Amino acid sequence: MSFQAYLDAVETKTGLTPRELLVLAQGKGFGPDTKATPIIEWLKEDYGLGRGHAMAMVHVITKGDQISDKHVGSGGSHADASDRLWLDGKATKPEGY
Repeated sequence: MSFQAYLDAVETKTGLTPRELLVLAQGKGFGPDTKATPIIEWLKEDYGLGRGHAMAMVHVITKGDQISDKHVGSGGSHADASDRLWLDGKATKPEGY
């Protein structure tokens, strides 16, 4: 599953776009210096997310929408089309994400 697919699944599971969750996380004081555990616990308690999906959001909350280009265009099952993640919802996602 690609990184972007994880974020799309987070939206399906929570009803919130990754950007909306990011704003909520920032409102709770989570940001670049936050360890993964409190974010994972929050996402599990409030939204029922498992570790894998929560870790995708941990990346977005602590590192932003940029990902390593290691899998970009690799054609593997974890390949992403871009080194940027689309955070504004599946319905508005342009080609190439």
